[in-house]
Amino acid sequence: MTRSDTLPLIVSLYREKTKRSAALHERACLLAPSGLHHDSRRLLPHPLFISRASGSRKWDVDGNEYVDYAGGHGALLLGHDPLEVRRAVRSQLERGTHYGGCSELELRWAELVTELVPSIEKVRFVSSGTEATHLALRLARAFTGRSRVVRFKGHFHGWQDHTAFGYSSHFDGSPTPGVLPSVAESVVLVEPGLDAIRELFSGSHDVAAVLVEPTGASWGQVPLPREFLSGLREATSAAGVVLVFDEVISAFRCARGGAQEAFSIRPDLTTLGKIVAGGLPGAAVGGRAEILDLLSFEAGARRGIEKIPHQGTFNANPLSAAAGVAMLEVIRDTDVCERASQYAAALRCELQGVFTRLGVPWLSYGSFSGFHVLTGDAGVRSEDLDAGRVRAESIKGAVDRELIRLLRLGLLAHGVDLMPWPGGLTSAVHGEEDLERTASAFERTVTLLRDEGLLDRRGGGAS
Repeated sequence: MTRSDTLPLIVSLYREKTKRSAALHERACLLAPSGLHHDSRRLLPHPLFISRASGSRKWDVDGNEYVDYAGGHGALLLGHDPLEVRRAVRSQLERGTHYGGCSELELRWAELVTELVPSIEKVRFVSSGTEATHLALRLARAFTGRSRVVRFKGHFHGWQDHTAFGYSSHFDGSPTPGVLPSVAESVVLVEPGLDAIRELFSGSHDVAAVLVEPTGASWGQVPLPREFLSGLREATSAAGVVLVFDEVISAFRCARGGAQEAFSIRPDLTTLGKIVAGGLPGAAVGGRAEILDLLSFEAGARRGIEKIPHQGTFNANPLSAAAGVAMLEVIRDTDVCERASQYAAALRCELQGVFTRLGVPWLSYGSFSGFHVLTGDAGVRSEDLDAGRVRAESIKGAVDRELIRLLRLGLLAHGVDLMPWPGGLTSAVHGEEDLERTASAFERTVTLLRDEGLLDRRGGGAS
């Protein structure tokens, strides 16, 4: 018996359709660790290599077409290659890619950010969401003169040292490799509960900031308890703690002004990424002027304090600024947020119908322009998820990773690409045909998993 005869049919189907991706992955492994430049792109036996994308679809190097829910890791609210962004970037390319100086474009970009996001009085552009959360925490520590940071279990804020643990593992707050124990000790990792926050603030006066994903951990994969954000705003204000909303994903998706507009909560600082740069590299920190002015030469001189040094070769890069301006103008002037959210709601309903018809105890849930799939029978009810009564470890720390891998391979074999949690982000250009294809791919894949006796599989795995 050959090795391929022993593999689940889903793996064999994927291998057969993606032979050129497999060959490129072998080559990539000689050049980069695991052949990757982003951990989330790992997929055994090999990841996809994409050749082009347009609208809601993308095509791999083998010519296979996919309905795409990775969406540039959340950056592509308008889908792939939107005309407005393409025109803006092409026009800017003819004018230069890097001036080593200021440009009028960055002013227009900043004006749109401050116009759209309710709490942002001033803004500083950076190159990535990780840089944005890093700078936000430095601003908070400098502003308060305090040292500790509060984070919530399961919430993801990039790979910088203060946030590189406790989102998918190390829920005890211990550092991941390369993070100094002293840095990890300056972070208080807690469950999202107001009683715990109030108790912490009453017994400690060295907390500089609370950092939170306002839609819940990983774009709402682990929803927050109802009324949590309003209670958190009240508690941080009373304690003089800087409240930081990480809206790297949620900004411009929940509403034009992000989750803070949707929930009517005004944080002190906001981190932005992905959509803010129109799908190109770019991010930002924005918020109260008195906090952002810790980066100001003039404000520092007036206050008689040392400003926070901050550089960045690609901060407010003209190409990213052009793309960001084009994207934010579309968001401001049209109903793209609403359309993406309406499609996601229809998709969540359709997927739950598939699971019910097939008799599998899976849940399809989410909010705004996102969806998540909870596989297996963990005894989690949809009402518990909606009310925020499920802990991060119950979803992130105890997932059947082998089942999720097989699910993703099967969906790819049937023309649908998800994010690996599993779930995805929808765009304003997903339509009825995408919905039908996605539901069909899920039905065919879950049926294959069930018929091969793989729905209850744990650990191990076929490569």
